[in-house]
Parts: sequence; structure tokens; C-alpha cells
Amino acid sequence: MTTPVLERSAGSPQRSRTALFTGIGVAAPNGLGTEAWWAATLAGTNGIDRVTRFDPSSYPAQLAGEVPGFTAEEHIPSRLLPQTDHMTRLALYAAKEAIDDAGVDPAQLPEFAAGVVTASSAGGFEFGQRELEALWSKGGQYVSAYQSFAWFYAVNSGQISIRHGMRGPSGVLVTEQAGGLDAVAQARRQLRKGSRLIVTGGVDGAICPWGWTAQLAGARLSPVNEPDSAFVPFDARARGYVPGEGGAILILEDADEARERGARVYGRLAGYAATFDPKPGTGGEPGLRRAAELALAEAGLGTADVDVVFADGSGVEELDRQEADAISGLFGSRGVPVTVPKTMTGRLYAGGAALDLAAALLSIRDGLIPPTVNVERQAEGIDLDLVTAVRPHPVRTVLVLARGNGGFNAAAVVTAD
Repeated sequence: MTTPVLERSAGSPQRSRTALFTGIGVAAPNGLGTEAWWAATLAGTNGIDRVTRFDPSSYPAQLAGEVPGFTAEEHIPSRLLPQTDHMTRLALYAAKEAIDDAGVDPAQLPEFAAGVVTASSAGGFEFGQRELEALWSKGGQYVSAYQSFAWFYAVNSGQISIRHGMRGPSGVLVTEQAGGLDAVAQARRQLRKGSRLIVTGGVDGAICPWGWTAQLAGARLSPVNEPDSAFVPFDARARGYVPGEGGAILILEDADEARERGARVYGRLAGYAATFDPKPGTGGEPGLRRAAELALAEAGLGTADVDVVFADGSGVEELDRQEADAISGLFGSRGVPVTVPKTMTGRLYAGGAALDLAAALLSIRDGLIPPTVNVERQAEGIDLDLVTAVRPHPVRTVLVLARGNGGFNAAAVVTAD
């Protein structure tokens, strides 16, 4: 492990370059709330089933991961209900859980010391569909004024910051599934500039006809309508992915500030990198392996230090093979445990990698690697040490990989503090 170095921001005291995770909040298709989701994940509980948020019978893909047992009125102030999409309500739930878990009140910090950086890929699609239907069927006077921001990619960051009185640096990253890692890295940059605490991560979802049509256009949704075989990355039967909703919100704090207040620490963001894939058709090498190498280098670690890899696991044959080649190229054939717990939730877009980070932190806490479910036979040429049942294993260093549609790659290294 490398010794943290210090940097000085203009007008701010000397800051540690170390960023610690001190809070976790989760809204996921196999569990609402961190501990409920984690217990379900360790049990291999599949949260994928037939869509209930609309009638999917006329669509070629009919399965999704929907967050169970969420009643917005029980968790969200009534004044926010008319102005928020379902996705934003899930984000507000997860953010409050994460803040409570961290044992901190951001509103009590200095005025600009706390901010919000989240990831998004869709914005408030369901809210937008409802208002467009009102426009077409009734006229412009029936469209909610809240449509002006409820659809927007940055709405989760805005609503979380307003609800919790945070006026520090805020923003949104839009890099599809890579966004969950990119947002956390941007949060770390803000800590290095002088912020004390950043609420970060991602919650996403567009399970409505308008959003469904957009997802189908990508031609990567699995046409299989059996929940236990529709989303099976690295498997010979893989035919695409199942989309889902939800994700995780995390509290990232400057290490000195966290320790001074006696915070409970889940782990450290030790390394991160992002790369882009080459232009299609040019024959260039995909950028995922390079991202992993750079993240490990920043962390001052080698492949032998990694206890488990949380893979992106797209479920798309070509992408699965590229990722398997990157992992095997780094670690050797079956050289490191690999897991894809998103097989229980579906692909959550910007929420997916954030949820993997939450799982990585709890793996460190509990010494358990969560399973990849429903994968029976790896595709020809893929030879990973895929964890298919919960595996007790000392975990101190985790590599999390994420790929976003459009050529985005991200890798993060999380370690025990």
C-alpha cells in the first residue's frame, strides 16, 4: 500500500488525498435498504421478473428488475411527490439511508463543505412520458411546470442537495453504466479541492413504455422471458441483458475529517481510471484492461493484491468475451475470483456500478464474496473463476469494472482502510 501524499488547495487547509466511504444507501430489485439487499444478494435471491410498471405483453423483452416494496409516500416528503420521477424518489430514499448510515448531518457542516455528485443515463423518463401524454391529449396548459427539471439528468443531484441542505460542489456524470464509478471519482476530486463530504453514486431506471422503447432500440435486451435464464453473462446461453431500476448512494469523505469525527469506515477509494474504446471498425484494442491497469497503478497495487473482481457482465456475447479476455489477460486463466451480482438485479445503467461498489465494501466488511446466479456453463473460450455460490474469503482489495454503451470504460480499486 502506498503512503497517502498531501496536496494543498488554494485557500484551504492541507488535505489528505485519501477518500473514505462512510455511508451506504441502497434501493435494488432484490432488496430495499442496504441490509435487506445484502442479505438477499448473499442468498442468491433473483430480483428479476416480469415487468409490472406497465403491460409488457406487446414487447419482445418483458422482464426487468423492479425495486420491491417501495411506497413513495412512506419515504418522501409530500411536497416532493408532485415534482419527482420514480427514479428520483428511489435516489432520495437511498441518499437518506446513506447519510443516516454515515451518522452525519450535512446541513450542520460549513456552508459549502458538502456536495452531491451522481451519475445518470436516462433522467426522469416516466415523468416525461406522463407529461408528454398530457401535452398530446389535453394541451400545453396541462403539462406540469416540474417537467422543466424532473426529466433532467442532474435532477437526482439537485433534489438530494436541496433536501439535505448541501450547497457545495455538485454535478452529474453521464457515461451510462460506467457512470457509477465516474461519479465517485469526481466526488474524490472535489474532496481533494477542499470539500469535506460528497454524496455520490447512482440510481437509475426507465421502466415505462417510452423508456422501454429507447432501450429496445439498442438491440441488447435479452429476448428470453424466463427470469432464471434471461441475464446470464459469460454463459454460453447469453443473449443480452435485462434492464433494472435502482442503485446505490454512497458517502465519500475526506479521511482526516472522517477520522476526526470518529466515523465508521467501510473502505477506501484507492485507485480509479477511465478509458475509451477505439472507434468501431478500426481494429483497436478495447480499453477496459487499460483502465484496470491504470486504476491498480494509481492504488500502488499489483494483480496479486486483488482478492476479487466485480465484473461489468453485459450479457452480450461479444462484450462478455472482451471483458473475459481483459480479466484473464491481467490475472491469468482462473487467476482471481470474479463475480457479477447484478445477475440478481438486471443492468441498472448508472446505478449498476454504484451498487457493485456497495457490494465490494460489504464484501470487505464481512469477508464474503456474493454470487453470480444462474450461470451454468461458461461460453467457449471463457475461463473465469466465476463465483456461483457465496464464497467466504478474506477481502481487502476489490477491483470493480464498468462499461458504458458508447465506449466508456471505468475501473475502481476499493481497499480496506
